[in-house]
Amino acid sequence: MVTGGAGFLGSHLCERLIEKDFDVLCVDNLFTGTKDNIAHLHNHPHFEFMRHDITFPLFVEVDEIYNLACPASPIHYQHDPVQTTKTSVHGSINMLGLAKRVGAKILQASTSEVYGDPAVHPQTEDYWGHVNPIGTRSCYDEGKRCAETLFFDYHRQHGLPIKVMRIFNTYGPRMHPADGRVVSNFIIQALSGDPISIYGDGSQTRSFCYVDDLIDGMIALMETGPEVTGPINIGNPDEFTIRQLAEKVIELTGARSELVQHPLPADDPKQRQPDISLAKRVLGWEPKVALEEGLTRTVDYFRGMSSTPAA
Repeated sequence: MVTGGAGFLGSHLCERLIEKDFDVLCVDNLFTGTKDNIAHLHNHPHFEFMRHDITFPLFVEVDEIYNLACPASPIHYQHDPVQTTKTSVHGSINMLGLAKRVGAKILQASTSEVYGDPAVHPQTEDYWGHVNPIGTRSCYDEGKRCAETLFFDYHRQHGLPIKVMRIFNTYGPRMHPADGRVVSNFIIQALSGDPISIYGDGSQTRSFCYVDDLIDGMIALMETGPEVTGPINIGNPDEFTIRQLAEKVIELTGARSELVQHPLPADDPKQRQPDISLAKRVLGWEPKVALEEGLTRTVDYFRGMSSTPAA
C-alpha cells in the first residue's frame, strides 16, 4: 500500500512497484495528488486506487506500507496547517495501527525539514535539528518529527518493523505546477516568459535529487532487513544556490526571464545538504542523475503540459 500514491512521489513509487511485480493499493484523498498522475496505471491488473484520508482508520490486508501521505510544499501545507499536522500525527497512528494488526512492514517518508534551519552542515542523521516549534512551517516540520517519534515508539513498544527515510529536495515530472516549490516555480515562470522570483538574495543553498534516484533509495530502504530502521537521509549531496538554479533553468529553457528578488519567507533554511554516508554504507545507494540532466527531463515534462504556455 502506498498512501499519498496519487502525488508526485507516490505515483512514481506505485509505477516502480508495479514494474517489480507487486500488487499495489494506492490510497489518496486527492488534496494535492491527482488522478492524472496515476491514470496510466488504472487498467493495470496489479493496481488498485482507493480514495481515503488516512486521518481516519483504514482496514485492509497488506504486507508493506509506504506512508507518503502529507502535503509537502509550503503553499499546500500552510493552507490548512491543523489538517497537515493531523495527517502526519493521526495518519501515522492509523497506519502504524494497521501495520501492527496485519504484521506489515512500514516505511515513513519523513523530511529534511526535521533539521529546520540547520546549525550543522551537511546534515547527518544524528543531528537533532534547529526547528521553530511555533512558526508557520512548524505544522509540517513538527508533524513529521512527531511521526518519527511514533514510528520509533511503535518499534520499541510493539516490535514493529519500521523504516524512516528523510527526504531532501526532490524534483522531476509530475510535480504540481502550482505547488510553490522552487524547481517547478522557476520552470513555469521561465516557460511563461515571466520574471523568476527569488526569495532573499538567492544565496541560500539546496541539494536537488531527481525523482528516479529518490525512488531507488526508498525501495532499497524498504528491502533491508529488520535491523535497519533508519532514519536515513535520501537526497543528492551536490549543493547549489537558488540563484544558480534559476540561471540553469533560464539556460535550459532559452527564456529571457529576469531575476526578481522578494523578501525571504519566515524560517526559510539558509542551507540544506544531506550527508548520505549512511545510505551509501547501508543501502549501497547514491544518486546518479546530475542536476542538468534531471532539469532537462523536468523542463520537457512541463513543456508538454497543455496548460503551460510555450516560451
